[in-house]
Amino acid sequence: MPDPQREQPRPGWSGADLPGEHREAAALLAAGIARARSGTGGLVLLRGATGTGRTSVLEAAAEAAAAQGMRVLRSRCAPGYASGPFAAVRQLLDPVVELEQPDPAADEQEQAALLWRILHAHASETPMLLAVDDVHLADGPSYRWLVETARHVDRLPLPVLLAVTERSQYDIDPPAPGFTHTLSPALVDTHTLPPLTADSAARLVRTEHPDAPAEWIETCTRAGAGSPLLLRALLDDLGAVIRRPAAVHGDDAGTPGRHPAGDSPTPYPPVPETSAALYPGSYPAAVHWWLDSAGPVTAEVARVLAVLGEGWSDPGEPLAGLLAELAGADPARVAGWLTAMTGLGLLRSGPDGHPRYAHPLLRDAVLAGVPDARRRAVHRAAAETMLHRGAPTGTVARHLLLCGPVDAPWAPAVLRDAAALALRDGRSEQAVPFLRRALEEPLPEDHRQRILTELGSLECAGPESSAGMTRLTEALRLHGTPQDRVRAAVALGTALAGRGRTRAAVEVLRTVDGQLSGHPDLGAALQTASALLSDQDQTVRQDVYRRLSDTAERSPELVGPAARALLVRYAATAALTSADDAMRRVRALLAEPAHPLTEPFLLGTAAAVAQWADELDEADRLVDRGLAGQRPDLLHPMHAALLNTRADIAAARGEYALLPAERPGPAQGPSNVHATTLIALVETGRAEQARRLADGFDLREAPDNWELNRFLYARGVQRAAADDTAGALHDFLECGRRQTARDVVSPVVTPWRTAAAECRLALGSPREALALAEEELRLARVWNTPRTVGRALRVLGTVTGGRRGLHLAEEAVRILTDAPPAARGELVAALLAQGRQLTAAGERARARECLRTAARHAERLGAVRLRTLAEDALRDGGARRAATVRTGSGSLTGSELRIARLAADGRTNSEIAGLLHLARRTVETHLTSTYKKLGIRRRAELGQALSGD
Repeated sequence: MPDPQREQPRPGWSGADLPGEHREAAALLAAGIARARSGTGGLVLLRGATGTGRTSVLEAAAEAAAAQGMRVLRSRCAPGYASGPFAAVRQLLDPVVELEQPDPAADEQEQAALLWRILHAHASETPMLLAVDDVHLADGPSYRWLVETARHVDRLPLPVLLAVTERSQYDIDPPAPGFTHTLSPALVDTHTLPPLTADSAARLVRTEHPDAPAEWIETCTRAGAGSPLLLRALLDDLGAVIRRPAAVHGDDAGTPGRHPAGDSPTPYPPVPETSAALYPGSYPAAVHWWLDSAGPVTAEVARVLAVLGEGWSDPGEPLAGLLAELAGADPARVAGWLTAMTGLGLLRSGPDGHPRYAHPLLRDAVLAGVPDARRRAVHRAAAETMLHRGAPTGTVARHLLLCGPVDAPWAPAVLRDAAALALRDGRSEQAVPFLRRALEEPLPEDHRQRILTELGSLECAGPESSAGMTRLTEALRLHGTPQDRVRAAVALGTALAGRGRTRAAVEVLRTVDGQLSGHPDLGAALQTASALLSDQDQTVRQDVYRRLSDTAERSPELVGPAARALLVRYAATAALTSADDAMRRVRALLAEPAHPLTEPFLLGTAAAVAQWADELDEADRLVDRGLAGQRPDLLHPMHAALLNTRADIAAARGEYALLPAERPGPAQGPSNVHATTLIALVETGRAEQARRLADGFDLREAPDNWELNRFLYARGVQRAAADDTAGALHDFLECGRRQTARDVVSPVVTPWRTAAAECRLALGSPREALALAEEELRLARVWNTPRTVGRALRVLGTVTGGRRGLHLAEEAVRILTDAPPAARGELVAALLAQGRQLTAAGERARARECLRTAARHAERLGAVRLRTLAEDALRDGGARRAATVRTGSGSLTGSELRIARLAADGRTNSEIAGLLHLARRTVETHLTSTYKKLGIRRRAELGQALSGD
């Protein structure tokens, strides 16, 4: 470096108008200019990566020198610029003397000496600045001449400042020695330009677009990647985009960021992520220049990195090794390049810690020079390389998505494994592309059938149901294993029934059953699926169950445990068996060996029977077992049935808050989930939400299935609570008519008779009400559970009235008091009825005790409607409202207590949501309420708060 004690004349130019990262370089050049004007020549070398602004700083210095009276000679070297030996020097000296074209055969030293004498002669006239840009691109003779000139610049008669810029960037190919390689450091002032900082880049953007929003400026800064070259090119393209919409408005339209009136800012369009959206294309051209300047090997690595970004995920190994193998480069140099580009700002560390391009637009511009065939080849090679190196399955599969068929056995296996992993994590939308891609590979017929069945099942469960039906139909045509044909048939049947084509679904299953002679277990699975799917159509159901019953009588050995369980369920709904007998038979069937294809039907059917029998804990366990065996990539009718039973269990427990808190998504018609949600809204006092849900369906357009019957009953409950007694009676009677036509006469499913009886009584028809209530009690005693019998006794007592009615109400309370806790909701209704009758009989003290007990139980259940009715009855009887517990564990509703206990046991909110099949937000809402009631602030305090009470 030059002697620091050397005189430093005050410069006339400091580069204050340049970005902060350029000012030190500008100051160095300004000092050199000042020294040259004062009589001391020298050499200043500006180094920097492509696009860091070397040329801009040198040009600014040359203009400043010329303004101060120095003679400035310029030469800008460029790739391939070689019109002969000494082309760069001739460009430098042409302004001062007309040079003849050199003889290529002439001696280089003689020509160099001639050029030196010319420079020496003109240097005697005035101080001179020789500005040579991109000296690394100069032709060989010029390069050597400039090095020697730098070595002897102090021998000229007047001072000469030689200012040279040189690219200094880490490339894959090791660089040649630099310009000053053979010079003494004492002869050179060197400065390396750094990349732009985020603040400097933002200032540059704000200078051109002062009204731009901060987010837009930050995005431009990222896409500029620390490079003045890229940032200015981007602003050039974006400026054209911003100005174009305003150009029709007249003279003021050319001001970026302003409307013609100048009063309000123009909306800034989002910074695009593809270079095709840019015009005139300065940015992609700048990126292309950056790649060209780096050399072919570096450009190949950069492009391979961009290609890999299309299917990016953690490669599971050092990225440098993968890039090096795919690009055919030195791994050590690739690792250094990644580090260097990250330092420059062109790359940034992604969430996985691996370098990625600073902005998608930059990556896309790098990809602009890569043909599609090359991209596919890179992805194919990346997939195979990653597979052999043990990369995660999902990462390998993502690259397979982006290449053509591999025609290798490992490819479809990887894609299916990736789909399975996505399904395991609940990402079914990501599994679908993997399976679609697997079908592009050559596959044996049995493998193709399985993939078609899995893919068709997922598509039918999503928005692309038409495609799914086509795939399932194709799967059924293929000749795979009998088990795979059954799976395809069940999936297709489930899809058809879900679209209201129940008869077609049953025909599909029967056809396949007829083709599978010698496989009784598989035939049993198809028979059971037919019976379950037939529930969607009244006529088909009667036919299927008649056939099944006939087979069970004539050839019981042909009817498996799952089908026999369905016959038990049928008998329960037809009021042909008691709960005890049904559970005895179902438990015996559960103890028998079951084929894997029929076991889900057995578990789901047994769960439904157990729920009706108020064996709710057992039903819960059966639902858990059944859901654990369900595959999301295989449509199965029992999956929806199990979820319906789960909702019915929550409703039976009175855990209304564990049911969906919001209206379920759109459907072809009302579902069982809609029905249970509607009742939950009514019971928890959300009358307006209940009304919107009840009115949200045109039942004339709804499919004629059992779920419509459930919804009619639920809508009747809502209308009755809203004092639309006539509308409620219509719904209850229509529900009853339809259920009776299906042979569903037991009150265990929809107790429509008691509900209709209460409406008849309210409308002044006690005789019809009495007939309905007596029939309900008769049928309830067949099933003979406390819930059904207690409900029937309660309503019969209300309809009967007088002393006998009070006795019936007291009997209902006695039965329900001894019932399992799950029947507590019915107990509240029975206590309310008893309290009202005691009030009517003048026994106000006993009435108040009943009603207060009812209010307390309703509070614990979160049954707002029943609690309100109990409090209203207390007021009507002249008593104050019940004093409900508002703090402590006694104030928790059943739902809150259940969630709190799971949280106290260390379960996370996500785990609790999964266990109870709730939305995570529902769990969070319940815990927030629990904390307030318990007077705690942290989860860790739950255990003590619950045990302390």
